[in-house]
Amino acid sequence: MQLNVRSTASGVRASTRSRRMTAVVQAVAQRAGTIDVQRNENFGKLRAGYLFPEIARRRKAHQEKNPDAKIISLGIGDTTEPLPKYIADAMAKAAAGLATREGYSGYGAEQGQGALREAVANTFYSHAGRTADEIFISDGSKCDIARIQMMFGSKPTVAVQDPSYPVYVDTSVMMGMTGDHNGTGFDGIEYMVCNPSNNFFPDLSKAKRTDIIFFCSPNNPTGAAATRAQLTELVNFARKNGSILVYDAAYALYISNPDCPKTIYEIPGAEEVAIETCSFSKYAGFTGVRLGWTVVPKALKYANGEPVHADWNRVMTTCFNGASNIVQAGGLACLQPEGLKEMNAMIKFYKENAQILKTTFTEMGFSVYGGDDAPYIWVGFPGKPSWDVFAEILERCNIVTTPGSGFGPAGEGFVRASAFGSRENILEAVRRFKEAYGKRN
Repeated sequence: MQLNVRSTASGVRASTRSRRMTAVVQAVAQRAGTIDVQRNENFGKLRAGYLFPEIARRRKAHQEKNPDAKIISLGIGDTTEPLPKYIADAMAKAAAGLATREGYSGYGAEQGQGALREAVANTFYSHAGRTADEIFISDGSKCDIARIQMMFGSKPTVAVQDPSYPVYVDTSVMMGMTGDHNGTGFDGIEYMVCNPSNNFFPDLSKAKRTDIIFFCSPNNPTGAAATRAQLTELVNFARKNGSILVYDAAYALYISNPDCPKTIYEIPGAEEVAIETCSFSKYAGFTGVRLGWTVVPKALKYANGEPVHADWNRVMTTCFNGASNIVQAGGLACLQPEGLKEMNAMIKFYKENAQILKTTFTEMGFSVYGGDDAPYIWVGFPGKPSWDVFAEILERCNIVTTPGSGFGPAGEGFVRASAFGSRENILEAVRRFKEAYGKRN
């Protein structure tokens, strides 16, 4: 009997193991992936892909189809000119120093080196009341925007200029702040239309109250810079509604118009409602080097009285190890007299490119905006879908632009041309545009 019992028990165990194995095999067969973890549903709301990788994909396909074509890119706003020598030399010296006992340094302050924070405060904000301990050095504005979204969480409501830099909308979607895409834009986002009829400044009397307002001046993509009166209206709107204004000043040094402030903190009361983010990317050619900063005033406080500054400090010390010490040496060089001279010369060069492009499109009879206070030209093609215009220009001219609809619903019917390019390429692009489109008047 014992032998039979043991035999029966063994059979039961074998049968149990067999059923478990069958269940595992069936479970694996039922799922398409290799793990039993569900995808973040918010990523499923994003359409196609981020704008600029999609442009790169289409450019690659065109190049493969036309292998001999010399494609000129006026699309993504990527700088093209070599780093200024004084600034590059400072980074080279810092890098070489790391190979010495005296020059080596490891982890630094996550908020940035004290000397650089002081230099940023003194150079850009001394007239606006901001201090070094309100400046947080980072690896760029784009990264800081994502970290700002993480700090606020998924509950706040969001407003954006329309059109605007896609990162504001896409990070809001990723965080779960929005509904689904409705064919035009995302449900739950307040799109503040900026077009020629309102001089590219939203009608705030029609805008709904939101917790967060993203605003960029000079605007990417339209190139429009907001005036002092307009920014005063915007700050007062935020103060009235108890909203936080996230102000992107990435192109502020391109402003020529004295009536257009270069920082939101020139506006009285902004320190109580605004965070400002900025970058060396388009000032010193740091698009690949990566260095920027965000300003969080200590006067900015949540509804319960807690300072936003403290939470931002926690984000930076928890999620960021600080910008490269080599790169920070370059940033500090940018803000020395010689570095500022070189940086302003680079900005002047790109602004000249912008004027060449703007003049060309204007002479051909297009409706053209931007280019005076920003490195972007906003060109109208009324009645034509932006992606169709993008494809047409690429096919006829072998030139990459950026379709306006990629920046928001109000961008439909426009394309953006970037002034970031060598002078040779800009002049060649002008020749091709004239050959393909001629005079339209």
